[in-house]
Amino acid sequence: MTRDWWQTLAGLWKHRELVWQFTLRNIEMRHKGSFLGFAWSVISPLLTFALYLFVFGYVFGGRYGTIPNETKLGYALALFVSLAILQLVIEVTATSPLLIVTQPNFVKKVVFPLEVLPVASVGASLFHFLISITLGILGVAFFGPGLAWTALWMPVIILPVVLIAFGVAWFASALGVFLRDIAQLSQFLAQVLLYVSAVFYSQRIVPHSVWIFLRLNPLVHAVQLTRDVLVWHRPIIAVNLAYLYAFAIVFFLLAAGFFQKLKPAFADVL
Repeated sequence: MTRDWWQTLAGLWKHRELVWQFTLRNIEMRHKGSFLGFAWSVISPLLTFALYLFVFGYVFGGRYGTIPNETKLGYALALFVSLAILQLVIEVTATSPLLIVTQPNFVKKVVFPLEVLPVASVGASLFHFLISITLGILGVAFFGPGLAWTALWMPVIILPVVLIAFGVAWFASALGVFLRDIAQLSQFLAQVLLYVSAVFYSQRIVPHSVWIFLRLNPLVHAVQLTRDVLVWHRPIIAVNLAYLYAFAIVFFLLAAGFFQKLKPAFADVL
């Protein structure tokens, strides 16, 4: 397995220019032909945020209950950054199963490095993710409590989330070749991730018996750590960050090896 994941990573480094080209292509194709073009990269997360804020913030009266005197604006900003940090993995989960299946021409080219396709797809999603998280940071800075030194932890929190996204893309795209039902199931799984990753709630309002299982999800810690350092100016919880990194690194390497192991059979199936 070690050799498998190493081959995947070595192939990506060797074809890094190709990864960049496909990433740019995916970004351009995302809004090609639309009237507003790249403006949707800003408009889309704001519309999604507005919808969830209305439903969970006003209709259901949502609150995190982590800090005293929590305001609607505080809840709104915490909700926005929570959605932003999770959206990358959700998007990759929903789209990855069809990455290889829908591009059989690349599969049949013996010399084409197929591992580029999932990575370029994640790269395009990462571009939009960075726009969303930047909007969240600007919102906290200008409309919220302002930024504290704890915000410097954000790159450290984002890195393992990106590794998990790459892992999901490799696993799902490889499985999607052999199990076409994965493409249908992935839409449901993306919704499940949204509700089991503590986006709309915090540990304080969840029964302990339930939280024991929820905290096994590494994205729960990514979401909580983001809210802590950006909105609530709380120090990083080292144990949670360590768990997030341990899971992300192991998952990333296993997924790279898994993709490399199945790749030779893609052409036979397609």
